[in-house]
Amino acid sequence: MENLISRYKYLLSITNTDFVRYLHSIINWEARLISIVGTRGVGKTTLLLQRIKLHLNTEKTMYVNADDIYFTEHRLFDLAETFYQNGGKHFFIDEIHKYADWSKELKMMYDYFPDLQVVFTGSSILDIYKSSDDLSRRARSYTLAGLSFREYLNMSQKLTLPVYAFKDILDNRVELPISHPLPLFKDYLQSGYYPFHAEPDFTPHLLATLNQTLENDIPTFANMNMATTRKLKQLLYLVAQSVPFKPNVTKIAAIIGVHRNQVNDYFYYMEKAGLINRLNHVPENIYSLGKIEKIYLNNPNLIYALAFEKLNIGNLRETFFFNQMQLNQSVYASQKADFLIDGYTFEVGGKTKNQKQISNIPNAFVVKDDIEYGYQNVLPLWTFGFNY
Repeated sequence: MENLISRYKYLLSITNTDFVRYLHSIINWEARLISIVGTRGVGKTTLLLQRIKLHLNTEKTMYVNADDIYFTEHRLFDLAETFYQNGGKHFFIDEIHKYADWSKELKMMYDYFPDLQVVFTGSSILDIYKSSDDLSRRARSYTLAGLSFREYLNMSQKLTLPVYAFKDILDNRVELPISHPLPLFKDYLQSGYYPFHAEPDFTPHLLATLNQTLENDIPTFANMNMATTRKLKQLLYLVAQSVPFKPNVTKIAAIIGVHRNQVNDYFYYMEKAGLINRLNHVPENIYSLGKIEKIYLNNPNLIYALAFEKLNIGNLRETFFFNQMQLNQSVYASQKADFLIDGYTFEVGGKTKNQKQISNIPNAFVVKDDIEYGYQNVLPLWTFGFNY
């Protein structure tokens, strides 16, 4: 246990608190059991350590990584019990999905230690609502997305830019104390979605993170073998290389050599793991639920990492818009343009995009890349990065 405490104190000492993620102010930190899930690399560990460093008594708080070698011979519950009996108040567990009996032992902690707060993180594919121990009634669950363009600017330029409500973005009220945001926006599209964007080996790091997700997270969750893992990689590459990707399940099944029913399962797992986003039509009846119009990679950084040689600028723009808006809004495919959100229609394009596609459509906007300022129903693409 001494080694665990030593590692915890070291990590705490090197944790920077200059920039704190958007989710920190949203979480109800008074809850007894808190779940924070998210894609690999989006900053879950840092969020935990910042919470401890900024707001808690470190002597009454314990942080552990569930993947620590310590847990090959010891149980999480036993550690929590010892910590609790010695006056511990806050128990933080990172990467809970690496621990076999996580749901059962979390439930035991909740039931047996009424004065102990437990906060845990896990892969975005982790689903506490499907666990056998019914944690959904006990845990407050939150999802941490990657950096918004606003957060990227705050982190890289040391700014304190606020979030803008959806209606304020549509009213063209986003203000930026930077004369020319477009160069920074292009940097963000290439490498700004992940907090490790400043690392010199960003792309290799991102590719390694993707491999971990495809080779470990999804197969462990879905009980897949190595042969299936290769199918997942093949499918992700197919999505990355096809622009735009309109799924033909039968054709995809033939290409990667699986039954067509498995293709939909793979898409589900990949979306849960934060690798892709599925754009659906507005459901008109029970038969149209889940009808997919397009499939995008989750964020623009993945496009640069997986399909740089076949990069399609139109796909890049749409991927950014979809990614940034889906956190707080329900985004659907538009029958006449690109996207539909809360009754508003959006056509995304470059600076020369005209109004033709949205003519005679009420509450319609042209969202343009490569412009700094908006006017009337023409809005700069970068401003949609202030949604969170």
